[in-house]
Amino acid sequence: MTATINIGLVGYGFMGKAHSNAYRQAWPFFQPALRPVMKAICGRDEAAVKEAAGTFGWEEYETSWERLVTRPDIQAIDISSPGDTHRDVAVAAAEAGKHILCEKPLANSLAEAQEMLAAVEKARVKHMINFNYRRVPAVRLAKKLIDEGALGQVRHWRATYLQDWLVDPEFPLDWRLRRERAGSGALGDIAAHIVDLAHFLVGGISEVVGMDETFIKERPLPDAGDKRGAVTVDDAVAFLARFENGVLGTFEATRLATGRRNYQRFEVNGSRGSLAFNFERMNELEFFSLDDPDYAQGFRTILVTEDVHDYVSAWWPPGHGLGYEHPFVHAVVDFLNAVARDEMPQPSFVDGVRCQAVLEAVSDSVEARRWVAVEKKNW
Repeated sequence: MTATINIGLVGYGFMGKAHSNAYRQAWPFFQPALRPVMKAICGRDEAAVKEAAGTFGWEEYETSWERLVTRPDIQAIDISSPGDTHRDVAVAAAEAGKHILCEKPLANSLAEAQEMLAAVEKARVKHMINFNYRRVPAVRLAKKLIDEGALGQVRHWRATYLQDWLVDPEFPLDWRLRRERAGSGALGDIAAHIVDLAHFLVGGISEVVGMDETFIKERPLPDAGDKRGAVTVDDAVAFLARFENGVLGTFEATRLATGRRNYQRFEVNGSRGSLAFNFERMNELEFFSLDDPDYAQGFRTILVTEDVHDYVSAWWPPGHGLGYEHPFVHAVVDFLNAVARDEMPQPSFVDGVRCQAVLEAVSDSVEARRWVAVEKKNW
């Protein structure tokens, strides 16, 4: 009989929905070493969280995360709430001996992220940050090609993450537009993803120089008539980076790129080849190799939907692509298997702190208008 693990989820919005679906799909498709039991979902609005529990398939609901993390019948806490809650929930969950899966970015500041890492290490619980794009099969293939030397010596990394959901100046002042809730704007919300992908695929970042801008300074306050409030985070950010291994990098993220819904693209150039990925075509990877004969050189498009590609064999026949929700399932499966095997899931809070250190260096660079070294410790 398969062992089970009871999950408590904090948050029922966009990420709560994605994580709920992941727990529902993990067992029937992958049969991980631990079978997740969707024990309780938590949110402050009782009516809304009760409805979410019924809709998403949770057995119970809570309106207090403090009560949730101390429940003896729950072994793992999933943090899918806004960034300003991550530190408190994670520290309390660690002290209660719970394993933790946390959404990105890990925290709203490097100091908070370091506190979270210290707490989980002291408690010796398993911890994982959900940088879900690491688990797109095409991204896994990109890593395989890089690690096997198919690109030769890597020289260039360039990445963009472009969205347009904030183009309308009448879009209300969402929590993601308030520094006290979100920590930052495009920087923490979406640039965090391409920073982590850079770490995953290319290596550590040593120094950065950046700029940002808030194009729409005020927005309507929700349910407040004609009243408006100040936007206190960036709309867009761009920065240059030097990697520890000598690679040169460029990063750009914005939520005001008209026509770009979720355009996350990266390109890696090496001495023997290049590859490129665009999440809006997430089942494809572009690859160029100088090892091809002269008469056949050019970027080829690889359809990453075969059984030999990571995670794909659990899903559909070749050519039947995956979607946005599937990397969340992959993350949950890997988390459950790591806990069952007494291994640390990857990426862990260590990776969350590494990413936060880069984000903080970019913020410091914007303010100081100069290159800033990324803080390094033994994480």
